[in-house]
Amino acid sequence: MTTAVLYNYFVMTPLTHTFFLEECGSEVSPLPPHICRLMAGPSALPVLQREGDVILGGLFSLHDMVLQPDLSFTFKPAPTRCTGLLTKKGFCVRLIPLSSPLPCRFNFRTFRWMQTMMFAIEEINRDDHLLPNFTLGYKIYDSCSTPYHALRASVELMGVEGEGEGELLFPLILSVSVSVSVSLSLSLSLSLSQVSYFSSCACLSNKAEFPAFLRTMPSDFFQVDALVQLVQHFSWKWVGVVAGDDAYGRGGAQIFSEEKLGACVALLEIIPKNHAEGAMASIVARIRSSAAGVVLVFALEQDAGALFDEALRQGLTGVQWLASEAWSTASVLSTPPRFLPILQGSMGFAIRRAVHIPGLQEFLLRLHPSSPDASKDPFLRPFWEEVFGCSLQGDGGGDSQRGKPLCSGSEDLGSVRNIYSDVSQLRISYNVYKAVYAIAHTLHAMRSCETGRGPFPLHACPDTDRVQPWQLLHYLKQVEFSNSFGDETKFDVNGDPVAVYDLVNWQLGAEVCGLPPPQVPLSVCSSSCPPGTRRAIRPHFPICCFDCVVCTAGEISNQTGEAKCVRCLPEFWSNKECTACIPKQVDFLSFNDTMGMALLSVALLGSFCTATVVLIFACHHATPIVRANNSELSFLLLFSLTLCFLCSLTFIGRPSEWSCMLRHTAFGITFVLCISCVLGKTIVVLMAFRATLPGSNVRKWFGPPQQRAFISLCTLVQVVICAVWLAVSPPSPHRLMTRESACVILLCDEGSALGFCLVLGYIGLLASLCLLLAFLARKLPDNFNEAKLITFSMLIFCAVWVAFVPAYVSSPGKYSTATEVFAILGSSYGLLTCLFLPKCYIILLKPEKNNRKHLMAKSAPDKTF
Repeated sequence: MTTAVLYNYFVMTPLTHTFFLEECGSEVSPLPPHICRLMAGPSALPVLQREGDVILGGLFSLHDMVLQPDLSFTFKPAPTRCTGLLTKKGFCVRLIPLSSPLPCRFNFRTFRWMQTMMFAIEEINRDDHLLPNFTLGYKIYDSCSTPYHALRASVELMGVEGEGEGELLFPLILSVSVSVSVSLSLSLSLSLSQVSYFSSCACLSNKAEFPAFLRTMPSDFFQVDALVQLVQHFSWKWVGVVAGDDAYGRGGAQIFSEEKLGACVALLEIIPKNHAEGAMASIVARIRSSAAGVVLVFALEQDAGALFDEALRQGLTGVQWLASEAWSTASVLSTPPRFLPILQGSMGFAIRRAVHIPGLQEFLLRLHPSSPDASKDPFLRPFWEEVFGCSLQGDGGGDSQRGKPLCSGSEDLGSVRNIYSDVSQLRISYNVYKAVYAIAHTLHAMRSCETGRGPFPLHACPDTDRVQPWQLLHYLKQVEFSNSFGDETKFDVNGDPVAVYDLVNWQLGAEVCGLPPPQVPLSVCSSSCPPGTRRAIRPHFPICCFDCVVCTAGEISNQTGEAKCVRCLPEFWSNKECTACIPKQVDFLSFNDTMGMALLSVALLGSFCTATVVLIFACHHATPIVRANNSELSFLLLFSLTLCFLCSLTFIGRPSEWSCMLRHTAFGITFVLCISCVLGKTIVVLMAFRATLPGSNVRKWFGPPQQRAFISLCTLVQVVICAVWLAVSPPSPHRLMTRESACVILLCDEGSALGFCLVLGYIGLLASLCLLLAFLARKLPDNFNEAKLITFSMLIFCAVWVAFVPAYVSSPGKYSTATEVFAILGSSYGLLTCLFLPKCYIILLKPEKNNRKHLMAKSAPDKTF
């Protein structure tokens, strides 16, 4: 049968763990030659499993490669076998050997990650609040760092659905490498949701291509952004980039090169996966010839090791290496001392180190081949033999054939110090821990869904006995929780977590303690331009080779090495050195300057004095001098004077929409109220004199009700004028400036000039009428003549505002506003002093004159006024 026929008749039934094609047209097969079907068979992959209500799938790269069986699709394949790299005399060899071959080994670090997953699941199963009466199980496979093996494991996971009675199986894979994650996501699409603890490729954030992929590992996009900031922080302008030949390396190098570095990429080299000696030598030679003092290595641990092995062979020194998180804390580079001469001082970012996870180390050290569950763990034997360098009795004693002694059984993991049992630097392990808890909280949220209040159509909840993959993915994307350490875990719209990194710097430690740190290395083509200048590209040279040109007037550069000068905002101007934009001189009356504080103090003092008069009048309200001319009008006048003093505060400070509208309307209404009260008192004086004439009955025509109505009517007219003004064309802030000027004048544009004139004109009309009536009543024969006081007060009022007009027009900037405030305060003080100071004098200092007989006594005619 041809491949095409096999493809057309390839059928998968979810009944067993693994499948193989039955040979077609044979004596064994009942099917006709033109039909093939998938046959069931026992699992051919080593698996560590535990039963539960929900099964979580886990993939961990415990070995570097897989010995693949013959996949001819004509017979059942032999079991696959994961191993280290091909060995020769105990060392790993490649197609092109390294000068210093690396030893083969079982990956202790990844084995710790796997154990952390099991620890988190057992911890959740003991939790009475998270998933109560519900257990999690697991099926864990070794991906062998190959997409092929990971895909076989995922197929087994997809085939277990419905296998165990009462067992609900969710194929959630905790994938490890980028290549494995990409392969699984592209192959399985929405069939399998992935929560990755190690895959950081920015390409996986594309939800259109990888909709079911989430991770607790930050995206490389954020790591690259941090690396860019590191380059910018040290002002490195000539940076080399070396990347691994995979999605991780190429993707990271591409993002780094496309970022706005403010620097040039001196070279971009790719490390081949076969680590060919000629290719590696060529990469190191180009690094040396580029004169780049800083080189970013964005590659996996194995690729970075191959590069440094060649750099060590060629004696390449004086390079500041920048590390991606894949090798910044790798033991294979830091433990062997041979790399220290070239890697000391290297910098990079590492996944955030976790806090101590209680109970994890005890869980890691529990392993022993004699334990009851040891026979069910296919990964314990290679781990144990690698740790203690001995061979366990049993089938396939490959290590014992190489001369390793048999294990005694008294070996104890607690007596061995290695990366497996070291829990002081938990980084990826913590990612695994959070990934398991993210899945647990997802399941908890699904089980907590209330009928009729679910997130799906018609507010349906998921059927927890048969949850669809898209339902699980919906809840997984929405999960958000804080663990017992206070760390928050959630996914953004791209399925990425919050990015947090540790900045690491490789140093020898005790040997350099107490010594000053070395000088930051330079890596530039041209020296950075000083502040006040910009870069001018040299023709036919790279962009990082440039000359420095002084910024023109009105533009600045305030940092070293600016590519261009920045024009100051309209409110600012450059200083003499063109290094900073200094504010243009702003002309407005501020609370902070001396004049503003002085006017504020005078206004508050006027309000205090008015309040004091109110208190005096209230305490002596029954005396004749207070009751004269209607005490109600006196208190209303004092209230309006208080408002007049306070309305002046709206003219101080930076003009704004509300202050511009408030200042003139508040001034207009409060002063009309004040003048109306004075006018009412003047009319009362005239009416009182005429009422003493024989046969006069005018008192009834201007009693207290008529006085209130008169004042209200006068004030209402001003309110209507202001309302129309604000509705048609209200005052608004206005900036008066020119582009080349160093001064900005902040004003309140009156909006409608007619409205402003009507407000002031109406005040002037009432003041003029009040002055005229008071002048006519000034020579009435009473000993205490109110009209004479009103006349003096209105003369001062009119004099202040007549003098205000030319002063306002001729005052520049904030002085024009200060002139207006001064006029408000001067006229208010004039009214307060002339009308109430004499009365307070009599009340407080001449109480013997505060009687009706003295007030009503006829005074000698005043011929001078």
